[in-house]
Order: sequence, then C-alpha cells, then structure tokens
Amino acid sequence: MDNIVVVIPTYNEADNLPVMAAELWALNIPNLSILVVDDNSPDGTGQIADELAQQHPRQLFVMHRTAKEGLGRAYVAGFNWALAHNADIVIQMDCDFSHSPAHIPEMLQKVRSYDVVVGSRYVSGGQVDERWETGRFLLSWWANAIYTRLLLNLKVRDTTAGFKCWRAETLRGIELDNVGSHGYSFQVEMAYLTEKLGYSVLEIPIYFEDRRIGKSKMSIPIKIEAAARVWQILWRYRKLTPRSRALPVDNASSPNNE
Repeated sequence: MDNIVVVIPTYNEADNLPVMAAELWALNIPNLSILVVDDNSPDGTGQIADELAQQHPRQLFVMHRTAKEGLGRAYVAGFNWALAHNADIVIQMDCDFSHSPAHIPEMLQKVRSYDVVVGSRYVSGGQVDERWETGRFLLSWWANAIYTRLLLNLKVRDTTAGFKCWRAETLRGIELDNVGSHGYSFQVEMAYLTEKLGYSVLEIPIYFEDRRIGKSKMSIPIKIEAAARVWQILWRYRKLTPRSRALPVDNASSPNNE
C-alpha cells in the first residue's frame, strides 16, 4: 500500500491549519500523513502544528524553518523530507483552501498512470473563484496560457499550479537540490523540469477557491519577480533532455549507465 505524504508550506495559517488537517483526515485515505513546513510564522502556526502533531503522532509532522526563505525552498525541504521517509506519493497543496482536499482521491487514482497529476484551473472543467476581479483573472490567464507556455513551450496549461500529486521517483529524477527558484516561480520551474525530462503529466480540472481566511501573499513585486525568473529558467535548462534524469540510487553505479 502506498505511503502518501501531503506537504503543506505555511506562513500565518493558524486559523486554516487545523481545519485543513481535519478535512484531509476525513478523506479516510490509508497511509496518508501530513508534513507542515512552517516558516517561523509570527501568528503561532508552528505551535498549532506542534499541538496537532502531539495529538496525531503518526499522522502529522512538523518542519520548523527559522526564516521565511520562500515557497520554493519550503517545498524542496518538504519533498526531501518525504522522500527520506519513504513516501511513494507526494502531494503538494496550499493551506488556505484554494486547493480543495476533495480532489485528492481522483489525483491518487490518476497518478497510477502518470508521473505527476496537476490540479488545473485552465483545462476544460476547471474554474476560478467567481469573486475574482476581471483584471486578476486576465493577468493569471495571460501568465499561464500565453506568457510562460509560449516562452517555455510547455504543454501544461496551468503553469503556476501549486496543487500536484507526484510519484516519488519523479521527484528523485528531477534532482530537487538543483532547483533554483526560491519564490512562486518554483511552480513554473518544476513544470518546465517535468516536461523537459520527459515525465508524463495529466491535468485534471479543479475549482480554485479564494482563500477563506487571511490575506494573499501574492504581491505585485512577487509577481514581477516570478515573470522575470521565467527567462532564467529557460536559459538554465536549455540543454536538458530526458537523459538528464537523475538515476535511481540502486542503478547509479551500474556499468551499463553512462
């Protein structure tokens, strides 16, 4: 039976975290555990996570980071923890309920046939919150459907999606410690690496809800930095091919592998 780890980065999610954990456990998925990666939240999210871990010692774990180093670094740390703890499947998602746990059973079913399953706003059937202003929707649609897809020649439609279900071997093949993005461009970089390395990707439609509690962390400077980072991603991985995948540990020293 697959060992499933849900990695949730948090910064000031004290009100959302207990509810999110409860909804994940309510799915009744065997061998599902939660890893909270907290960036020293001043609102006490880390302490709440510790209390949940004490109450559910084999279902929730906490990684405390001493500084707010960015979403990308939080995910890489969380993914590496999951792989070191023998995860077979790793799910990444936000804690603010923009990603509904209700989509996870379908993701787990589909990931048996694909290397990664993406919860997508921009495939047929996908939808964003009706409360989004027109300008916000058009900016997000342009960034995903036009800017990053055309520049990076990506097939995936939701290039900045943060709701994904990974096979463990896919994450190992990507070589996470070499991922350069610290912030929100991490999502684009991972999407690009996945396709450049030849992994199979399936997008399933999701409803992307606006966060229920708290404020969005996506500021204008963060968006500008993410847009500029796309060019760096394009240049950095220009020579990458499926042959660039990291070899499994058991095969890395085989004389048949170059």
